[in-house]
Amino acid sequence: MGDFVEEESSAIPPRPAMDFGAHVVSAPPMQPQYNSPSLSRKPLLLPIEPADSNGAIVVANKATPKPSHTPNFFTPLSSPIRKAIQLTKFDPQDAWLPITESRNGNAYYAAFHTLCSGIGIQALILPVAFTILGWTWGIICLTVAFVWQLYTLWLLVKLHESTQTGMRYSRYFQLFSATFGERMGKIFALFPIMYLSGGTCVALIIIGGSTMKIFFQIVCGHGCSAKPLTTVEWYLVFTCAAVVLSQLPNLNSIAGVSLIGAATAIAYCTIMWLVSVTSGRLDGVSYDPVKENDNMAMIFSVLNALGIMAFAFRGHNLTLEIQATMPSTEKNPSHVPMWIGVKVAYAIIAMCMFPLAIGGYWAYGHKIPANGGMLTAIYQYHGRDTSQFVLALTSLLVIINAVSSFQIYGMPMFDDMESKYTKRKNKPCPWWLRSGFRAMFGYGCFFVAVAIPFLGSLAGLIGGIAVPVTFAYPCFMWLRIKKPKKYGLMWWLNWVLGLSGIILSVILIAAGIYVVIDTGIEVSFFKPH
Repeated sequence: MGDFVEEESSAIPPRPAMDFGAHVVSAPPMQPQYNSPSLSRKPLLLPIEPADSNGAIVVANKATPKPSHTPNFFTPLSSPIRKAIQLTKFDPQDAWLPITESRNGNAYYAAFHTLCSGIGIQALILPVAFTILGWTWGIICLTVAFVWQLYTLWLLVKLHESTQTGMRYSRYFQLFSATFGERMGKIFALFPIMYLSGGTCVALIIIGGSTMKIFFQIVCGHGCSAKPLTTVEWYLVFTCAAVVLSQLPNLNSIAGVSLIGAATAIAYCTIMWLVSVTSGRLDGVSYDPVKENDNMAMIFSVLNALGIMAFAFRGHNLTLEIQATMPSTEKNPSHVPMWIGVKVAYAIIAMCMFPLAIGGYWAYGHKIPANGGMLTAIYQYHGRDTSQFVLALTSLLVIINAVSSFQIYGMPMFDDMESKYTKRKNKPCPWWLRSGFRAMFGYGCFFVAVAIPFLGSLAGLIGGIAVPVTFAYPCFMWLRIKKPKKYGLMWWLNWVLGLSGIILSVILIAAGIYVVIDTGIEVSFFKPH
């Protein structure tokens, strides 16, 4: 939920202390919890007197104050326990939901979560875009996309907390709704955000289950007599592992899982481009851009390449949620450690993505498999001349990364399900219901992966709808909230980038519709390949 940021003392003029009708309330020793704009319509701040000599806060209110129900949360071991400098009306629901249940995050946690959510299997298809765009335009487009999405990520980090209103917005949908209204939020933001969470989890089940099958075949060997599992059974094995791991209570508690996911993503990306480059170029490799027979097909091929690059950058729908796990005060706002973690994470992401795209295209050229990209190329072209240990290790790293990424992408869905219960019952979810919600979500994703295996054919169409979440909406929210000087640099920059993101989304949706109509879809319910 959105929350209060502690205001500067100068924002509320101090008044002389009054003996009559003044009540002394002891400040809690831990970081205060913050209000939620989506749940509370009450006044945002209470008039506050300066702290007395004993460190207590005088609240100028004749009514007897209600006892605080704020739970005590532990700060990180490395940070000192600080006294709260301000009391706010506390909405307990934030302390009941998995995203804001713990606010002990730091720059390290931010880096782990951002890296785990920002790099993944989608980066392995980048060399396919180069086969259409060629060397020059491929590198230019990839660089522009990287800088563009890093800029919009910076906007989100700065918009998380407002010094004007004293609010913290802990979820992407809440920030969008607070900026443009709840109705606009449901129309334009709700589905893309839910798709980026739930749809990614479905894709992770498909990728993780399929890679488990490959891993078993490599480890078992050609002469293996063991009866292999079916594709659906491998999906189920992966889902069970993901559901068990999803029982960790909140976003802060999966920081170690995100670290493992980030490390495995870095490892398999590095292994893939190193194996490809050290093995040398394939015979007959060509770097001439692929030409289509007619202009319309060529246009949509270019749009497909741009879509691949746009889809390679993900995680913006989780940025505010990650930042919400951090404590924030007027002297130490959360955007400082968050941006440090983001910079470290994206420096590493750049060191993975650019060698992967450039090295993969150099090694395979136009022979890079369109379906699966680098992962398929490793097995197809180096399955015999590469150590079976390296191939098995690569597969295992992909599986571990998929299980780890499932947790952070599923967290907004867990949070949404639990919030519906807490709003209705006005109490936290019991442990058994929380476990049930997460199991229901995990096996629901498994059902979709099995029931609609052709969902990947619609990825371009549906993904185009989600592009504004990364490339456009942050720019428009900045314009609406910050109101930069008209015709100034920030005004022009955000208008140009925001409109460009919307145009890119529209043409990618059009390209997705064209591909579906032109090539058709092999509809096969409950028959995953």
